[in-house]
Amino acid sequence: MIPPLRPGARLLEVSGPRIETERLILRPWQARDVAANTAMLSDPDTARFITPDRKPITNETNGWRNAAIIMGHWALHGFGMFAVEDKSSGRYVGRVGPWCPPGWPGFEVGWGIAKEFRGRGYAVEAARAAIDWTFATFALDRIVHCIVPENAASQAVARRLGAAIDGEAEMSGEKVDLWVTARAGWRADGA
Repeated sequence: MIPPLRPGARLLEVSGPRIETERLILRPWQARDVAANTAMLSDPDTARFITPDRKPITNETNGWRNAAIIMGHWALHGFGMFAVEDKSSGRYVGRVGPWCPPGWPGFEVGWGIAKEFRGRGYAVEAARAAIDWTFATFALDRIVHCIVPENAASQAVARRLGAAIDGEAEMSGEKVDLWVTARAGWRADGA
């Protein structure tokens, strides 16, 4: 438990971009997102594609560490994966956005959507907004999406974004396909 602050004491306040789409809000992380992200990663079908060891995260401490890494990316680099919130309910939908820690095979925009929100087009909607923001913010010509070859759902999202496979890389000892969204062909509306 975090103790109350002494009078006049100040802590770091995290602020950052806030992106709204028709149904979603992409925003910096808040403490309340940690438990929802941990719950998302406790699902074996989710964890097998987005945790480093492909295993579910089933305890509070490891869930906190996972969220702290994502939040730390924001603190260290000024950007990172957004927490995605459903506008109508305020519920945590997942995490989507730019990701480029040391040793990563390129500047990525990735996505992870909680099981109960899949099949609604949220990954595509959030990824389009994140890619649009990334191209508007950074001077780069391409964004990668690191997708394990057996992850058919993420491949479908990448296709809907107009991405195509352009190589492969090794991450955590496993092969991933590098899907690429090029600035030259990018249209956030998908037309």
